[in-house]
Amino acid sequence: MNPVANESFLTLHYRLCGPDGAVFLDTFGAKPATLSLGRGELTPAIEACLIGLSEGQRARFELEPGAAFGARNPQLLQHVGRDVLARLGDPDAQYEVGDVLHFGAPEGGSAYAGVIRELGANSLLFDFNHPLAGCAVSFEVQLIGVL
Repeated sequence: MNPVANESFLTLHYRLCGPDGAVFLDTFGAKPATLSLGRGELTPAIEACLIGLSEGQRARFELEPGAAFGARNPQLLQHVGRDVLARLGDPDAQYEVGDVLHFGAPEGGSAYAGVIRELGANSLLFDFNHPLAGCAVSFEVQLIGVL
């Protein structure tokens, strides 16, 4: 059996949990994921956990705060005007703290999401950090296939 190496193609089940144990992503009990290491499909810290594991192996890793998704960046807290939101979407939309909105990147790049943290009269405060940025993360994996 081949151990996982840089650029391996994998079929696996995995689960990511935040610091409170809440499940963020879970493929166990569903279709397994397929991915290639080194292509940015997983963060480098999570990929590093997989290196050296063998097909059929199951493992669990505890990653320190910020290791999996980086530190929280205060510059990714941004106010967006209600007028801008009205132009981009439904002008009559009602928003609540905790809502997630998706924005198109400038010049047609990939989309990104922001979580509403505060409601203001003229703007909303969005957090564009990854939801697990700055958090300890539990990563559980079961390798099904390694190519």
